[in-house]
Amino acid sequence: MTDLAVHTPDTDARELPVLLLVGSGYRPYREYILAAVSKHYRLWLLDSHEATWQLRYCVGATRVDTQDADAVREAALAVVASLPVGGVFTYDETQVVFCARLAQDLGLPGSPPETIANCRDKAATRAVLTAAGVPQPASFTVTSAAEALAAAEKIGYPVIVKARAMAASFGVVRADGPADIAAAFAAADGADFMNLPRYPANVLVEEFLTGPEISVDAVIHDGEVTPTVIAHKRLGLEPYFEETGHDVDARDPLFEDEELLGQLRDIHRALGFVHGATHSEFKLTPRGPRLVEINARLGGDLIPYLGLLATGVDPTVVAAHAAAGRRSDLTPLHHKAAAVRFLLPEGHCRTVEVVVHEERFGPTIHETGITAEPGDELDLPPAAFLTRYGHVVAVGDDMRQVWHDLQEPERLVELRADVLPE
Repeated sequence: MTDLAVHTPDTDARELPVLLLVGSGYRPYREYILAAVSKHYRLWLLDSHEATWQLRYCVGATRVDTQDADAVREAALAVVASLPVGGVFTYDETQVVFCARLAQDLGLPGSPPETIANCRDKAATRAVLTAAGVPQPASFTVTSAAEALAAAEKIGYPVIVKARAMAASFGVVRADGPADIAAAFAAADGADFMNLPRYPANVLVEEFLTGPEISVDAVIHDGEVTPTVIAHKRLGLEPYFEETGHDVDARDPLFEDEELLGQLRDIHRALGFVHGATHSEFKLTPRGPRLVEINARLGGDLIPYLGLLATGVDPTVVAAHAAAGRRSDLTPLHHKAAAVRFLLPEGHCRTVEVVVHEERFGPTIHETGITAEPGDELDLPPAAFLTRYGHVVAVGDDMRQVWHDLQEPERLVELRADVLPE
């Protein structure tokens, strides 16, 4: 465990409250969070890797194995002994349960650890919400391909077969008939993402929900739930569920949809949320909204950033305030449309270079990001997930113009690569 002194903040910075930040994440998708939150809090980072780019945003950092709960707790106590820590903040899926326990142990704001654990475990989520009378899709926990087949026969095809405790759509497969079950079960049961836990009964078979999919980022203060971002999700590469983009509109009528908002309140109340931030995914079915899953953290894939671009209110700062038990003013400063498109390879390949063609940008193109370097090997599901080579973000007054400018994102950020054998 190595302590790192970062910098001596100026007088104004010394007056800022202190947050423990556990995990920092993948820089291209997460640096914007540190940059924003560090303007409101002095951050002390606890992370498994030695801090590098994070140092400009933190007053200190401790390198510690974040998979070792006792070691993280010891490192946190050392910080608390020297700084007036006001909250524990994480957006790392692997850390949410431990951080809830740590906040509780330190007497800091948060939701009960069992609430967070029931979000991490998708079977537990279903059980709690079913008991509370919240409408749920049919769902069975299974331990074998034979059990998965029996569950699918009860539900009716198609079905969703998914890992019980993964994230980022890892281990989520649609099975259209009995012949697909064995492979789908193997993919779900074998999914491994960021060392997230496995269960003896590790796979869920669920009713396939039809309709558009959305995500709702929300903030909770004293049990009161308020949505901050509603994103319309774009998916590809069936039968897998690779996320290829998100659309956010500050004028989205779903912000006024009482059925959706009522379910959101009921879900959070049933699970026992008190303080914090969540990322819930819903299908807008012909029977009404149905929860896909709820995560006890900020959304990924730059969704909070799109929320900031659309409204001028930063969901990452709002979430940090919730971790410290502080309320935020959520009144939009403006009403815009923002979207992101993620760029995937056409197949198995090795990156030669990624070229940005600014001369092809439409008026709403806001920024691009490159997430593959020369020599990187890329592939598509089921061989690999989240092997994106870049992304494009657009923001404007009219979502139709945003969509137009993002119509062919591969022309804006071009992958040049050598094809590899499948």
